[in-house]
Amino acid sequence: MLILIPPSEGKAKIKSSNTLFKDTNFKYEREVNQVVRHLSILENEDLRSIYGTSQEKSEIFHRQNQDIFNSHCAMAIERYTGVVYEYIDWNSLSDTAKKYMEKHVRIFSGLFGILTPETLIPNYKLKMNVLSLQFHWKPILTKALEKEDVVFDLLPQVHRKAYNPSKNVIKVDFSVQNKGKKTAAGHFGKAVKGKFIRFLAKNNISSIDKFKDFEYDGFKWNGEQFIKEMNS
Repeated sequence: MLILIPPSEGKAKIKSSNTLFKDTNFKYEREVNQVVRHLSILENEDLRSIYGTSQEKSEIFHRQNQDIFNSHCAMAIERYTGVVYEYIDWNSLSDTAKKYMEKHVRIFSGLFGILTPETLIPNYKLKMNVLSLQFHWKPILTKALEKEDVVFDLLPQVHRKAYNPSKNVIKVDFSVQNKGKKTAAGHFGKAVKGKFIRFLAKNNISSIDKFKDFEYDGFKWNGEQFIKEMNS
């Protein structure tokens, strides 16, 4: 069983390990090198469209990405600082819950492909939906998931395009229903997603049957997805 979750845009600049990324023996080092080489041939005028920020900041992110193999690492679960990770609250989990996450949780990344929570990674910035990275990673990520008995997919749409789901995949979505109209929870669903991942880890959940035991901020499992009914 695996649980697929997204990375976060926000990242801590910590260096909690003295290990350089080039010394981690990362499983997909060759594929990461291909991404870095692709970045190295980009023209400066293309950088703002890649990084979605000012030219000055884009150039800083660009240099950082190209130097990742010589950069110090931190565990992925400590590196990511977005709302989902804030509500997972890794440091307050028991050792048993942390072991559950390391065994079952996989994080999709535009630069690194697929990570466990404790995988050592440097600071970086690169989204999955630039430079055709979804297609770069698709065969690798699809193969990494194909032998699992069940995969719970908590990914946003942009990351779901980075693999071909088979019959073993169950997509877990969070939606809001208001006046009969159902929409994706979006940013407001990030907190509940983090809480749900924490619930899975704390309760050693391995079956969809147990999803009904989770409720947060009005979100309830209806057998197919988590729905929050808004008052008209």
